[in-house]
Amino acid sequence: MTSRWGGSEVLAAGVAAAAPLSDARLGDGFAVGDESCLGEAYRRWGALVFTVATRRLGDAEEAKDVTQQVFVGAWQGRKGYDAGRGSLKTWIMGIAHKKVADALTRRSRHLRDVEAVTSASSAAPGQPATPADSVLDHVLLTDELDRLPEQQQTVLRLAFYEDLTQAQIAERTGLPLGTVKSHTRRGLMRMKNRLEVDGGAHG
Repeated sequence: MTSRWGGSEVLAAGVAAAAPLSDARLGDGFAVGDESCLGEAYRRWGALVFTVATRRLGDAEEAKDVTQQVFVGAWQGRKGYDAGRGSLKTWIMGIAHKKVADALTRRSRHLRDVEAVTSASSAAPGQPATPADSVLDHVLLTDELDRLPEQQQTVLRLAFYEDLTQAQIAERTGLPLGTVKSHTRRGLMRMKNRLEVDGGAHG
C-alpha cells in the first residue's frame, strides 16, 4: 500500500531520505491502514513492549510471542484507535498490558488444571512434596492422558503442553469451540476420577 506521505511531500530537493513522521502523523497513518506506519510503530515501540512483557512474565520467549500478539492485535483493531483519546504509543501500550494480563491468566488456568488432575497423587497431608513426587505426578498425568479418547487427548495436550487457550485450540484443531470446551471438561473430570481411584487403591 502506498504511503499517504510519499513523493514530494516528504522529499527534500535532490534528497531521497524520507522525513521522520511525528507521532501524531504516524497515528493517523496507522489508523487508516498505512502499512509503512505499522512497521514504524514496531520500530519505535516494539522494544518497549518486549521489555514490559519480559519484566511481567519473566520469560523472554513468551514475551516475544506477546509482543507479536500486541502488534497483530493493534493492526487488526486499528479502527478502534482514537487519536482524540491519546497517542498511538499509549494505545499500543494499553494493548500490551492486556495481552500480558491474558498470558498470566492462561498460565494460572493451566496450573489450576494440572493441579486438579494431579491432586489425587499428591503427598499425604502434612508431608512435604519432594522432587520425586513431582516426577511421579508428571508420569501419572502422562499415563492418564494416554488413556483418554483421541480428541480429549489432543485438546488436553494442547492445553497442558502448549498452554493454548480453548479458542486457540479450536482454531488449531478445527473443532467448534463448544466441542473443545466439552472435551476439556470431560477429559479433566475423567482423569481426576481415575487418579482419585488409583490414589485410593494405593493409599
